[in-house]
Amino acid sequence: MAIDTTTATVTPISPAMPSTGHRTLTELARATDTTFILALFTTLSGKPCAKLVPVQAVGQLEQDGVGFAGYAAGMMGQQPRDPDLVAIPDPETFTPIPFVRPGLALVHCTPHVEGKPWPFAPRVILQRTLARAAERGYTVNVGTEIEYFLVDKGPNGLAPADTADLSLQPCYDARDVTRMYDHLAEVSQAMNSLGWGNYASDHEDGNGQFEQNFDYADALTTADRVITARYLLSVIAEKRGMKATFMPKPFTDRTGTGMHMHLSVWNGDQPLFPDADDPRGLGLSATAYGFLAGMLDHACALQGVIAPTVNSYKRTGATSTASGATWSPRYATYGGNDRTHYLRVPDQHRVELRGADGSANPYLATAAAIAAGLDGIDRALDPGVPGEQRGDMLPMTLVHAMDALESDPVVTAALDIAGPGVAAYFAERKREEFFTWHNTVSSWEIDNYLTAF
Repeated sequence: MAIDTTTATVTPISPAMPSTGHRTLTELARATDTTFILALFTTLSGKPCAKLVPVQAVGQLEQDGVGFAGYAAGMMGQQPRDPDLVAIPDPETFTPIPFVRPGLALVHCTPHVEGKPWPFAPRVILQRTLARAAERGYTVNVGTEIEYFLVDKGPNGLAPADTADLSLQPCYDARDVTRMYDHLAEVSQAMNSLGWGNYASDHEDGNGQFEQNFDYADALTTADRVITARYLLSVIAEKRGMKATFMPKPFTDRTGTGMHMHLSVWNGDQPLFPDADDPRGLGLSATAYGFLAGMLDHACALQGVIAPTVNSYKRTGATSTASGATWSPRYATYGGNDRTHYLRVPDQHRVELRGADGSANPYLATAAAIAAGLDGIDRALDPGVPGEQRGDMLPMTLVHAMDALESDPVVTAALDIAGPGVAAYFAERKREEFFTWHNTVSSWEIDNYLTAF
C-alpha cells in the first residue's frame, strides 16, 4: 500500500545491484568467497526450483548449465518421456546471499531444451516480450510491492505469528512493526546489501501482514528480484520459527495479499508517460492513456495470469474485511491517486496495476501486462474518463478467468510468444486446479448441509 516514490523520478536507473562488470560466473564466485550456488529457475506456477552447485563445478555450470527433469519440477510443459530441461545461468543475476548461509550465492537461469530456450519457461516469455517492446523503441521499468503474512500453522489452523497482533485496524501500527523488528530489519539489511534500495517496511492492513518496498528497475531485473525476495523472506522467517506466505487470501475475514505493479514506458532515458498539458488532469500522455486502455481492455484475461489461483478470487471477490476495506479491485476502472481502482495513477510517471496478487508469477504477470499495454498503444485506445465505471467486472472465479484468457488473442499471444501451446497448457492446468478444489468437500458444506434436509 505504500506509494513507491522512487518511481516518481524522471531519472532512469540501471539495475541497483552493483554491476558484475561482465565477469564470468567463475570470477564472480571466486571474488565473493562463494562455496555453493543455487542455480534457480521458476515454473509457470511460480515455484522456485534449484540445484545446489559446489563452487568446484562452477565452470561446468557456466559452460553446460545444469539439468532437471522438467515434468518433476512442475508446470513446465513436459512429460516424463521428454528430454532434460537445462538451466543456463545468467551471470548478470549472480547474487551472494551469505546472510542465508555463509558462502551461499544464487543465480537466475534461463531454461533450455536441446539447446534452445524453452517456450514454457516464464523467464523466456518475459525476455521475448521485452525484445518485442524494444523493437518499438520501448523499455519498460517496473516497481513491485511484495505483501505477505507471517503466520504459524498449528492444530487450530493459521494464526498470525505475532500473537499480540490482534487489533481491528493494525495497518501501520508502530507497536506491531516493532515486535517484528528483528525479522523486518534482517530482510531490509539483506535487500540493501544487494543494492536493491529498501526504503520502507510496514505493517499492512491484515493482522500479521507486512510489506517491504525496494527500488524499481528494468522489468526483467524486477521479476528476478521478486523471486529472490520471496525466497529470502521465506528462509529468513523460517529461522525464527515463522512461515511467510504469499497466498492471496489466507484469512477469510482479513485483507488479501496483493503484488501491486508500477509500470512505466521509456524511450532510452526519456519517460513516455508524462504530459503536463493533459486535459484530463492526470499529467499523462497519449502513450500512457493507450497503455492504460490496453490493460483495461484485456483486464479479464489479464486476471488469469496475474491472479492465477483458486484462492485469488477469494481476494478480488471479497465484500468486506475486519478493517472495513478489501483494497482489491472488482471492476476494470482507472483513476488518479485512488486505491479503489484496478489501475491507479499516483503521478504522471507510472501506472499502478492493483489486480495482481501474491500468487502471481512475476515473469508472466509482467509479460502479460506489457503485452496488453502495448496493444493499447498500437490501437490508440482511449480509456475514457478517469473514475468512470466501465462494464467490465473482473472474473468471479479462476475458471471464469481461464475462459477470458483463452478468448483473448493478445494475452494468449503473450504466453505463446516463445512457442505455441503455452496458453492452452496453462489454462488446462488451471482448470484442473479449479475442479480439484471444487470436488473437495469443505467445512462450509458440512456446516450448511449436514442436517439441512
